[in-house]
Amino acid sequence: MKKIIYIALCMLFLSSCNIYRKFEQPEMNIADSYRNPDETVSSDTASIAFLEWTEIYTDPNLQTLINYALENNIDLLIAIEKVNEAKAALMSSKLAFFPSVGLSLPTNLSYSSGNTVVSYDASVTASWEIDLFGKLLNSKRKAQVVMLQNQEYQQAVRTQLIATIADYYFNLLALDKQLNIYLVTEQSWAVSVETIKAMKEGGMTTEAAVAQYEAYHASIAAAIPEIKAAIKKQENALSALLGNYPETITRGKLDDQKVDFDIQAGVPMQLLANRPDVKNAEHNLAAMYYNTNVARSSFYPSIVIDGSLGWNIAINAVASITQPIFYRGANKARLEIAKAQEEEARLQFKQALIDASMEVSNALITYDSELKKELARNVQIVSLYNAVEYTNELLKLGTSTYLEVLDAQQSLLSALISKTEDQLNKLNAITSLYHALGGGRE
Repeated sequence: MKKIIYIALCMLFLSSCNIYRKFEQPEMNIADSYRNPDETVSSDTASIAFLEWTEIYTDPNLQTLINYALENNIDLLIAIEKVNEAKAALMSSKLAFFPSVGLSLPTNLSYSSGNTVVSYDASVTASWEIDLFGKLLNSKRKAQVVMLQNQEYQQAVRTQLIATIADYYFNLLALDKQLNIYLVTEQSWAVSVETIKAMKEGGMTTEAAVAQYEAYHASIAAAIPEIKAAIKKQENALSALLGNYPETITRGKLDDQKVDFDIQAGVPMQLLANRPDVKNAEHNLAAMYYNTNVARSSFYPSIVIDGSLGWNIAINAVASITQPIFYRGANKARLEIAKAQEEEARLQFKQALIDASMEVSNALITYDSELKKELARNVQIVSLYNAVEYTNELLKLGTSTYLEVLDAQQSLLSALISKTEDQLNKLNAITSLYHALGGGRE
């Protein structure tokens, strides 16, 4: 009989070995997960993700804004509290390995010959669950990865906050530059209107030309309030990120923003090493793995030792073994649900890698595109300035029409605005790449 019990116990322990295994990261083929604009895969170990955010964003005004936001942003403060919650849950799971102890102090009152007699019956109780089949162990491991998951969520909020503030700040600078372009153009065109009126009085042009000049001047003037409103809205959005009510933002100029570092993405494995959303997805997969092990442990007996110690030094210890017999159907369903959740987490982890590689590739392509456009755009603007000057001179000489002048002016304004957008796109591409690689880690 003893041999049979011994064999049964050995088989039970062997079948539960899988419960004790730690989570191992699944193999993912990420060797070619993102590409450079020249269709090659990066093998350079350098990466801007390893730079401090202060090395990426050197504008002192922007640095002040980011530092302030890291201390006052509401979403980041909430993320920090979530980490504190996870730490408390982890402590609770660790304490589950220790016996639970209670003190009972019931009071009995009795009367004898008119006197009141008070008697106390105190006792200490204890209960201890022996974790033979890894239920508590896997619960603790799950709590550990949940805490890590919350830490990565906090990191994700932090990196997103840095990137968003930078994007908002650069957008604000771009709006400032666009406003300045429109103000200068409006003042210049006001002079042109007076000039065309004088030419009309001298019989050198027609009333139609004056009307066209006035209409174009009015369209330029009408755009200015819209840009000013957009600037205030952008300031309001940036103030909200800082955890403040709407206020004026102290800032520099778009043309003063410099890129004094090499734009390198590095090898694809750095996606796993830096990106908080990828690490978060991996921790979530680990949590689901341990959750499956907890579900498996429900098929095995629970061993609990109960005891009590009273004032009469009487000790009573009882070991109880609860074997799940009649609710195996529920345990089986719980296990199947846990397995499905684990597979979902594995697919989400894979999708996180795919999304990360796409974002890195897109940022590299955008930055490369803006660099190539920069030289051509400068040539275009110089040519358009010359065209405006030449057509104005020809108009005064009577060898050109006012429509040619209008066309040249409109083309120049469009090119100047496009250059501003190019500058903004290049700065945003750097931010996107830095964020996509998980830069800005604490």
